Amino acid sequence: MRRVVLDANVYVSALLAPTGSPAQILERWADGQFDVIVSPLVLAELERVLRRPKFKRSIPVVQVDALLSALAEEGVSAADPEVHPGATPDPGDDYLVALARAADAECIVSGDTHLTQLSDPRPPVLTPREFLNSLG
Repeated sequence: MRRVVLDANVYVSALLAPTGSPAQILERWADGQFDVIVSPLVLAELERVLRRPKFKRSIPVVQVDALLSALAEEGVSAADPEVHPGATPDPGDDYLVALARAADAECIVSGDTHLTQLSDPRPPVLTPREFLNSLG
């Protein structure tokens, strides 16, 4: 089974635009087409972001709760890895690379240019559309 790390922006975009590529990624995950790797830090960041006041009107709390529960119960849990600064131009993204490497992820899926524009990243970073295309 393919193992991937999804950036928080993929989850947020999926809830904001239910017909877009990120939402389709979550549907494919729910259908069992790949495994999503999560860690305590990933879940905490996602909860913090999704509960921001600016999302209260556009993302119902019940959707946030359902997503967080599904990830906690059905995601592949990994320990928070040791983060080595400098993997990305944005220090806040370094943990995604560390997690993906530590959990042997096939790729990171992100819409963040700090990640998508890395030269020769290990593992590769795919945009949501690229990842969907790779699923066939």
